[in-house]
Amino acid sequence: MVTAGSEPERTRLIGGPGILLVWLYGVMVVGAVSRSVYQIATEFDRAPLAYTLSAVAGVVYGFITYTLVRGGETARRAARICCAAELAGVLIVGTWTLVEPSAFPDSTVWSDYGMGYVFIPVLLPLSALYWLRRARTA
Repeated sequence: MVTAGSEPERTRLIGGPGILLVWLYGVMVVGAVSRSVYQIATEFDRAPLAYTLSAVAGVVYGFITYTLVRGGETARRAARICCAAELAGVLIVGTWTLVEPSAFPDSTVWSDYGMGYVFIPVLLPLSALYWLRRARTA
């Protein structure tokens, strides 16, 4: 409800299946960030591109988690843009790792479309984009 001089209430984005999305993105944040921090700190010279891409994935997952929890139309739009960018990243890096595996001496979160993470990196943005579209029309 909007009153004079106040901001509109934020629409919840984490009701129902949205709670599962937040949980899965939270798990991916922990996995991607902890993996990349360890790899960057201990063996960065071995595969700098792979480890940097894993860190980027962790930051993206963190931002999407934050926007889903925050709620509201602006957060929903930001999450949609970030999920689309995440999906593009997964598809580009996944294809790149298949076409030119020598470019990645070690895998990233998005390598082989997220096969090392049970394909969650490719399924998660698709699910989130569907949920965010549905949340807009609800």
